[in-house]
Amino acid sequence: MALDDLDQKLITELRHDGRLSISDLAKTLGVSRATLRSRLERLISSGEILGFSVVLKEDRHELPVCATMLMAIEGKRANSVIHQLYGMPEAQSIHTTNGRWDLVVELGAADLAAFDAILGRIRMLEGVSATETSLLLVTHKRTSSNLRQF
Repeated sequence: MALDDLDQKLITELRHDGRLSISDLAKTLGVSRATLRSRLERLISSGEILGFSVVLKEDRHELPVCATMLMAIEGKRANSVIHQLYGMPEAQSIHTTNGRWDLVVELGAADLAAFDAILGRIRMLEGVSATETSLLLVTHKRTSSNLRQF
């Protein structure tokens, strides 16, 4: 499905605040409520928008222990592994990739003990055949999403 300018603007607004009402979104984007509702329903039914999520206050603070985990997945279990990772707040981002590794997961933990615990939980997931993890020592540049304060 090709996304036009209005679709892109709608998605951008929802990424900034997924709680905006249809009325507020329509007003911001300069379209009628009926147009906006139709667009939103089309984006959801086509699978362009898979769902809405909640950003918790605890997710916004910087976790002192950060790492990148490369994961190899057995067979066709990537979707199952990704689904399980979604439920782990320590998995801050999940990326599919090509080459030797199937997934790249950015991890965050409060301390080394919590980091060790999440490594153990992830390595025990059914479908994970190998991992390689590197601690991130110093972040020289970070680009983050523009989350609005509530």
